[in-house]
Amino acid sequence: MSESISEQITAIGQRARIASRALMGLTTEQKNTILVGMADSVDKNRKAIREANDKDVADARKKGLSPAMVDRLVLTDTRMNDMITGIRNVAALPDPVGRILGRHTKENGLEIQKRAVPIGVIGMIYESRPNVTADAAALCLKASNAIILRGGSEALRSNQAIADALISGGRDAGLPEHALQLVPIRDRQAVQALITMHKYVDLLIPRGGEGLIRAVAENATVPVLKHYKGVCHIYVDAGADPKKALTIVENAKCQRPGVCNAAETLLVDRSIAGSWLPEMAALLTARNVELRGDELAQKLADGILPATEDDWYAEYLDLILAVRIVDGIEQAVEHINHYGSGHSDAIVTENPEHQEYFTRMVDSAAVYVNASTRFTDGAEFGMGAEIGISTDRLHARGPVGLEELTTYKYVVQGTGQIRE
Repeated sequence: MSESISEQITAIGQRARIASRALMGLTTEQKNTILVGMADSVDKNRKAIREANDKDVADARKKGLSPAMVDRLVLTDTRMNDMITGIRNVAALPDPVGRILGRHTKENGLEIQKRAVPIGVIGMIYESRPNVTADAAALCLKASNAIILRGGSEALRSNQAIADALISGGRDAGLPEHALQLVPIRDRQAVQALITMHKYVDLLIPRGGEGLIRAVAENATVPVLKHYKGVCHIYVDAGADPKKALTIVENAKCQRPGVCNAAETLLVDRSIAGSWLPEMAALLTARNVELRGDELAQKLADGILPATEDDWYAEYLDLILAVRIVDGIEQAVEHINHYGSGHSDAIVTENPEHQEYFTRMVDSAAVYVNASTRFTDGAEFGMGAEIGISTDRLHARGPVGLEELTTYKYVVQGTGQIRE
């Protein structure tokens, strides 16, 4: 009698839990050797990975997947090179495990130490991009976590080929058995089983569209690290340098519009809107940006279409920008905290008091002063790599890198003390 899907996923979880214990005993040098072995194996198995990817891409086109989805699925030579380099870069990063986060000694002589430790078993659920298989595996293993990967069915062959190469190279270099596992089941029941396996999985990280993330978060019994969407704002204050504001807004909207840290709403202080907005609108229109604004914005600049209430909530991921005129910084902050997603928001101003007010009062993972929101990225933040951007408050917020893939425990050193 064949195993049910639930039984298969449970077996994967049980094996991952055992592997997570073995990973705790690895030294930094051992983990780095394993990661280098994985990178070498992916490099050696390029042909097999590309052949598997070609089949996935051909099927995706036959099924009528959108050009954007197909593009995310394709493993070009550049993407293959980046994937291999990425694993090696993770090997070169400082080990996050074992860091001393705090230490103090009590009057009775007890030394209490707060020490970074692995989370345990992480479940990664993602869509389309096969390179996530390698990125997530490298980051989780460097932080001594076992990982269970469940990619989209459209990329199953690609993900399996990459995982096979990672496991082969890692095993030869000392990777504990089952520290890295890929769920090979296309049926969605496999996801439901994984996200409710709280006995064996310590954290879920969904990466993909808002629909996927909400489905996981609403049905999981395992803690979920979420990133719903990026409704990012730029507020151009009365005290803004006009030229600086033009450059920042153009970059935040146009440099790469289809990503979560691109600007989606522009807020402009009423006192400067008449003199500054027409030039900004002309610049963005020349870059093929569609502008949707409130009544005053439409009057002040040519070519701005009427905005609806839905536009203030929108993550366009396209060359579209909502524009609203506000009466000062308080109204700008109120708008951001009401309509925003807690991702990344910026103020452009030379006024120090307004800079301080904005950074203190805007409730987002990343708050910028006189800089583009496009910098919300693990590499740009100097973290080396990331597994995603969290808009949660617990346990990680913003780019999730190696340090965010750890938790902590207290180590208490005594000399025979007892509690009276």
